[in-house]
Amino acid sequence: MGDPVTEYTARLQQQEQDIQSLSAEIESLKNPQDLNASARLEELREENARLKYRLNILKRGLQEERTMMNINQRLQEVFGEAIRAACPELDNPPLAVAPNQQAKFGDYQCNSAMAMAQMLKAKGVKINPREIAEKIIQNLPDNELVEKTEIAGPGFINIHLKRAFVSKLLSNLLVNGVQPPPLAAKKKVVVDFSSPNIAKEMHVGHLRSTIIGESMCRLFEFLGYDVLRLNHVGDWGTQFGMLIAHLQDQFPNYLTISPPISDLQAFYKESKKRFDEEEDFKKRAYQCVVRLQSKEPDIIKGWNLICDVSRKEFQRVYDCLDVSIIERGESYYQDMMTDVVKEFEKEGFAQLDEGRKIVFVPGQSIPLTIVKSDGGYTYDTSDLAALRQRLFDEKADIIIYVTDSGQSTHFQVVFAAAQMIGWYDPQVTRVEHAGFGVVLGEDKKKFKTRSGDTVRLMDLLEEGLKRSMDKLKEKERDKVLTPEELSKAQRSVAFGCIKYADLSHNRINDYVFSFDKMLDDRGNTAAYLLYAFTRIRSIARLANIDEATLRKAAETSEVLLDHEKEWKLGKCILRFPEILQKILDDLLLHTLCDYLYELATTFTEFYDSCYCVEKDRQTGEVVKVNMWRMLLCDATAAIMAKGFDILGINPVDRM
Repeated sequence: MGDPVTEYTARLQQQEQDIQSLSAEIESLKNPQDLNASARLEELREENARLKYRLNILKRGLQEERTMMNINQRLQEVFGEAIRAACPELDNPPLAVAPNQQAKFGDYQCNSAMAMAQMLKAKGVKINPREIAEKIIQNLPDNELVEKTEIAGPGFINIHLKRAFVSKLLSNLLVNGVQPPPLAAKKKVVVDFSSPNIAKEMHVGHLRSTIIGESMCRLFEFLGYDVLRLNHVGDWGTQFGMLIAHLQDQFPNYLTISPPISDLQAFYKESKKRFDEEEDFKKRAYQCVVRLQSKEPDIIKGWNLICDVSRKEFQRVYDCLDVSIIERGESYYQDMMTDVVKEFEKEGFAQLDEGRKIVFVPGQSIPLTIVKSDGGYTYDTSDLAALRQRLFDEKADIIIYVTDSGQSTHFQVVFAAAQMIGWYDPQVTRVEHAGFGVVLGEDKKKFKTRSGDTVRLMDLLEEGLKRSMDKLKEKERDKVLTPEELSKAQRSVAFGCIKYADLSHNRINDYVFSFDKMLDDRGNTAAYLLYAFTRIRSIARLANIDEATLRKAAETSEVLLDHEKEWKLGKCILRFPEILQKILDDLLLHTLCDYLYELATTFTEFYDSCYCVEKDRQTGEVVKVNMWRMLLCDATAAIMAKGFDILGINPVDRM
């Protein structure tokens, strides 16, 4: 039997030659020289159609070979066909395929037979689930991945994969890199996240939205979607009247000399105190709100100055967390709100209630207030306008709002109102609130400073930097790393641990913030994974193997999976596309963290049992390199690096 990698490469090259040849032939058919005979013309048209069909098949096959296959999805296709053939009398028979939890029973398991037996029983047909399982196996179509099947228990079908198939997929991964599965259609995704308020410090409450939203964007981008990252900041409203009035008093020459506002939080507190205590100031503040809404140039200048000071502070946080985001505050949607109100009035959905204009949505207990009794707009109006703009102007196919779970009822009503007025069909457009729990202190209460204040996000990040440096020095890394390497490791550990501690918890639940736990290099933490990744990357250096050598080996060597730990690691590596698909469905990123931890521990089992590099006990010289195992190391590192990238974690080569 020939080398499968060589055979694959040759087939790939042949496919590309065929595509080029067919493309050239199609081009020539577009401009035929002799079209006098109608029969000849019809013949050419038929040939053209056949060539285009073959060309599309070849292109699709080539794309599938270059991308990572979702094994679970492929098994569902195979078993779905078998299930339909086994019980054609059932409409939409259940299809349940999942990785097997115990390796001794196989690699995957199909658990459809029991549910199918219940469906048939409801139709008056009594049949043993094991008999159904047998019929499913008998109807399995020819496929490239199933080695054998076994029926266990009441009707479980245990599935064993072909080792040559897994080996081939690993070779594809090593040759082509970590490529996403083929995307049926490039959809537009809008993710609304972070969303701090101008003139207020970003605090720990913004931490989760920023980290979770950024990671979701990275996932969608890796999978090939067109992503728009939006920061819906609070940059409009009554509070800006008091801020501008205070600015006029404190810095009367603000129009010509930029005011030195260094502590905007203190500035906000001063203006709020005056607003609450000074009646004249309060009146002037309200006048400033009206002038702001009228867009008077002097007032807009003051508003912009305040916004710019805030933006600089926000950017410090975003730079630390490596977050990329486009600001579109509430002010962006001001002119659109009037149209939203008119539309709801025109459709007969708006009604008066004590001077307010409200909208009741069937099935929702709380109405939306789209116009206040004083004629002003509300968060409800702003969020409706933003949603409408994203649906109609951005033409988004998917819209995700990443805010705390306390806002879930609000968004539920907003989404229901948008559906009621006909803005979108939930069967076509996915609009979703990805809510999350609060951050708790180690006392299990809402995370605050000892004085009871909200924790400033910048203080938290700086504390993380200090603690990560202490941890690195405790491990004496300062004695082996250069100052530049030490600084990179410090930032990688500090910010990686803060992000991972958040993302590794189910976002729906509250979580306890603890630097001690997140910096522990044992267990499911970023510290453990970063050190594990660094060790894996160092194996090739210890064996004196460079990237070019590994690349050549990937193209020419078969990845052997004879040892049980090689087999276990190979299958674990290839589950990556399944994990990403699950997160795409439920937006729960802790699944990726759990997978990376499982991959790291599975690698440790493999490395402890299977020698990758054998050295002379006395001289320490490398005497043997097991290249297929080095390739497994390389594949593990590649998947971990991509997983880190999606989570927004930056690993370093030395730590």
